[in-house]
Amino acid sequence: MLTRVAVSLFISLGAYAQTVFMAGDSTMAPGGGGSGTDGWGQYLGQFLTIPVVNDAIAGRSARSYTDEGRFTTLTSSVKSGDFVIIEFGHNDGLSGTTDNGRQDSFGDSLTATTTVTLANGTSAVIHTFNFYMQQAVTGLKAKGANVIVSSQTPDDIWTGTSIGAPPRFVQYAKEVAGNNTGVAYVDHYAYVAQAYDKLGESAVDPFYPIDHTHTLPAGATVVAEAFVRGLLCGGSALSAKVNAAGKAVPNGCV
Repeated sequence: MLTRVAVSLFISLGAYAQTVFMAGDSTMAPGGGGSGTDGWGQYLGQFLTIPVVNDAIAGRSARSYTDEGRFTTLTSSVKSGDFVIIEFGHNDGLSGTTDNGRQDSFGDSLTATTTVTLANGTSAVIHTFNFYMQQAVTGLKAKGANVIVSSQTPDDIWTGTSIGAPPRFVQYAKEVAGNNTGVAYVDHYAYVAQAYDKLGESAVDPFYPIDHTHTLPAGATVVAEAFVRGLLCGGSALSAKVNAAGKAVPNGCV
């Protein structure tokens, strides 16, 4: 995984015409959730012919990534032709009486809002997951970026011999992609679930040493492979940048 500084140097030397940027939470981020875990974004670069910059940050949601100005910074960094993968959902659920700074307004409307009470006792108006994602997509497309909306990954929670049903944010991510011409969608949840179901619960459980969300590097690699399989099956322009190792990742289209 290259740093921003290294990527900038290689671009200035003419080594790379395009870069992949990643925006997401701890399941994608360097260091994952700590204690030896790591995000899948750290393992994507080995399957591509262009560099990857992992801007995922642990603990973030579509809302908090927006509120902290991280989408603004990302948008200012990309150039026309770059790729941006956006994947949120794990931290976007409702937080209860006191707002946690991450929850989104319930539902998928682009106009619905909710007034919440912050930890300091003041109030704030928040928007839906789709609203924050749409804002990001609009800004990135205006810069000429190739945007890929990816659904969140599954937790290590099983129903019988299969990973459980997806949460609502998987459908929301699909809607955001579908509402924007030229934006690709990868159902990362479905492709990881496919990989996990084939491996079986006894093989997958050891990927998760601290909870049911954060993976060790071995698990993160499986999750990265699943994304690549979804990329190849989905027709994104980034699929043309998948190398031989990426084309050989396991499983088929779902």
